[in-house]
Amino acid sequence: MFTLHNGDCLEYMKTLAPASVDCVITDPPYGKKFARQRSGHYGSVETVNFTDQDVIWDDRPSKEYFDEIFRISKNQIIWGANYFIDYLRPTNCMLVWDKKNGQNIFADFELAWTSYKTICKKVDLFWLGSHIHRIEKIYHPTQKPTGLMRWCVENYTNPSDTIFDPYMGSGTTGVAALQLGRNFIGCEKDPKYFAIAEKRLSEAVLQPSLFTPSNNRVQRTGGESGSQSSLFTDESSSSKVTRQSTRR
Repeated sequence: MFTLHNGDCLEYMKTLAPASVDCVITDPPYGKKFARQRSGHYGSVETVNFTDQDVIWDDRPSKEYFDEIFRISKNQIIWGANYFIDYLRPTNCMLVWDKKNGQNIFADFELAWTSYKTICKKVDLFWLGSHIHRIEKIYHPTQKPTGLMRWCVENYTNPSDTIFDPYMGSGTTGVAALQLGRNFIGCEKDPKYFAIAEKRLSEAVLQPSLFTPSNNRVQRTGGESGSQSSLFTDESSSSKVTRQSTRR
């Protein structure tokens, strides 16, 4: 199943019990908004048309967000670890994603901090900015490859585990989780990216090869009217979407 929340992840996490999700797999905002705006680069090459408006969300989370992540989850995989060193404790297991992207303006690799007590691991997966020569459709300026998220899910979680991404973006972690028979919870504040994630995850559960008892139905709940409507004919659906105003 999957549950999506359109609103601030901090408020949502405060409603969760301690250690109630098996693993947080996430890629929080790095706080590079002004650097991106000055350079004109948004994690993509010129053929992907992102602008300043596409990175207005890029504010570095406070320590309170990380404290809640650690409270509500048994394990964590946090990409962009080098931007959050002051929030993270020493670990045995760092993950290195080698992008195999040659000589260009983009980073050669990215780092993830994990809570696991195993050895450091490296995964090789070609990615040129967020372009990747159209091998994978790009919805978000800092989108991670589905293959990378699948690698994390497959190697560090178990079938039927619940995975939570508090910074869901366009939903790539959720797609990977559903493809591999895990449950998923995702939060996203931006209504545009939330809608994209909702569509992608709904499409993922409709793929016959991915049907499992845990992910083959979705139900929408919430909205201004508070009414419920099923996306399918079976009203016993175990997945839901909740919406919350993001107005300030």
